[in-house]
Amino acid sequence: MNIIDIPKTKSMNTKILLSFFCLIFLLLGCGAKQEPKTIYIVRHAEKLLNVDDPTLNVAGTVRAKKLGQIMSDKEIAHVFSTNTIRTKATVQPVIDQSGLEIEFYDPKNHDDLVKELKNRKGNMLVVGHSNTVHHLANYFVGKSDPYPELTDIEYNFIFVVSLNPNGTSRVERKIYRDF
Repeated sequence: MNIIDIPKTKSMNTKILLSFFCLIFLLLGCGAKQEPKTIYIVRHAEKLLNVDDPTLNVAGTVRAKKLGQIMSDKEIAHVFSTNTIRTKATVQPVIDQSGLEIEFYDPKNHDDLVKELKNRKGNMLVVGHSNTVHHLANYFVGKSDPYPELTDIEYNFIFVVSLNPNGTSRVERKIYRDF
């Protein structure tokens, strides 16, 4: 090597290293940033009693239609439901309006569902049960479990989870008439 080649090599190596680090920072920055989104978590609507996998009763059918009206302007991109007759019937008006398909989840595995919800883009609706929706809402609170399990007669709550681009979240418990 002669003396003239050494500065070119060092300069080239410096440029390559600088470009490499810029690319790494760019990729890290893109991966960490998320779009804001809202997740709506509800219990299935009122059901018939004393049946293994019941359908909705008259009040439940009315509530499901109301849920469809509430969600009509929320730009829902994904609909998640357990695979029961009452949860599927609860989201059916939303499905009919949006043309989306129901994506089924296992109510015993909230960790996978939470991971999926965080990774998906767009607003989402999740329909579950009295003994599961509070667990899901509490995942996004970040502290203790402020939301208790719903009682057998509580059908009117909608948990609104706002996920911010910086990874933080806020949960509000609203009722149907708040919308």
